[in-house]
Amino acid sequence: MVKSQGGGVLCLKPTGCKMKKIFRSSNKKPVLPLGSSTSPWREGGDGINYQPGYHIRDKDLGKIHKAACVGDVARVQQILLLRKNGRNDKDKRTRTALLLACASGHPTVVTLLVDWKCQLNLCDNENRTALIKAVQCQQDERTSILLEHGADPNLVDISGNTALHYAVFGQNMSIATMLLSHNASIEARDKNNLTPLLLAVSENKQQMVEFLVKKQANIHALDKMKRTALMLAVNYESSSIVRLLLEQGIDILAQGIYGRNAEDYALMKGSSYVTGNQAKGQTGLM
Repeated sequence: MVKSQGGGVLCLKPTGCKMKKIFRSSNKKPVLPLGSSTSPWREGGDGINYQPGYHIRDKDLGKIHKAACVGDVARVQQILLLRKNGRNDKDKRTRTALLLACASGHPTVVTLLVDWKCQLNLCDNENRTALIKAVQCQQDERTSILLEHGADPNLVDISGNTALHYAVFGQNMSIATMLLSHNASIEARDKNNLTPLLLAVSENKQQMVEFLVKKQANIHALDKMKRTALMLAVNYESSSIVRLLLEQGIDILAQGIYGRNAEDYALMKGSSYVTGNQAKGQTGLM
């Protein structure tokens, strides 16, 4: 049996072959191809900026925005009735009352604004809609209200992320289920060409990976460097995700733009890929 310098052993094999060992402990850092950042989906500064709320300054806000921020539904209604502000007016930082209510956690204000037929898909200065803000803040109720009234789940923010990307990053299965039931694209791609499944793998969100695979996400999708989900899982030592992808029949020999496959990633990290025969005690590096 071939051993690596780091002593780690990894079994990649066709479905049906027993795995002997996966990722024995290693102190080595993940090895990424030249030109890649420390995270496979944040190259060039893109990716998910997971800061749920807004920075609120009183001087930036109009009357309706102040009321929405604090959840004063009666005041919001009064402002609308007296026409002191319109339902779609933006503050000095291009945020509507709906966006602020979603980010601040006030579903009653969200419901009122929706009943007043506000525009649901207006964006802030990072191109985030109220739905994206609700998902980003892990708010099931606000997400449900917006989806039921027709908010578009497939609009993207400045980095190309949809609401489903944010649900995946937060590993919120209930919100992801809601989004998919309202026709969110399970194969939407951000600026790094990451689908929600590739994002889940790169962030080691095992439960979300299992969820998306059950929802028939494409396990053969490639990121912008032509890396498969298996390459990402191997590189970040996600042994349970590796096992799941192998059971689903992912291509072991697929190569990225630098000509490396999943086996090469493991060898660079000081691990060996063991074929089905090796798992049974025979020799021969795959």
